[in-house]
Amino acid sequence: MSSLRSGNERSASSASNAGRRKIAESSVVYGIMSGVFIASYTLWDQHGVASLAIAPLLYDAGTAFTQLALLTPFAARRWPEVRAEWRQKKRWAFGVAALSPVAYVLVLTAMKFTPVSYVAPAREVSIVIGAFIGARFLRETDAKRRLLAAATMAAGVIALALG
Repeated sequence: MSSLRSGNERSASSASNAGRRKIAESSVVYGIMSGVFIASYTLWDQHGVASLAIAPLLYDAGTAFTQLALLTPFAARRWPEVRAEWRQKKRWAFGVAALSPVAYVLVLTAMKFTPVSYVAPAREVSIVIGAFIGARFLRETDAKRRLLAAATMAAGVIALALG
């Protein structure tokens, strides 16, 4: 009976390890895909403000109006949820509405006269700040793991910038 149990335990452990490996592999794929998209929109942003000479404030306004047009139909279908979130988190929404465009316009302005290879890594350090805010103020789960991952990412970005 005990050998049967240990066989079952080994089988369950093996299945658990295979599940973890599959999750890790898909996480790497999603990480690479995210990197490709980030690189793409960063290069596009740099092209817009440097090569096409679009003013950063105008570029940001165009981006904001595009987002508004694309997201409004989704928000309209979920209006009760939107209202509930607004009631609970309007203070945070105002903070994001004020600070996010300022940060984006500053990045765009830097891209006008600085190589994108310097601006892009600095831009991604905001992930560390976001992870800290999520852990500290929004009480997101698994804060230690998230902060460690964000700090590791920031160290990699800094290594790329220095290398």
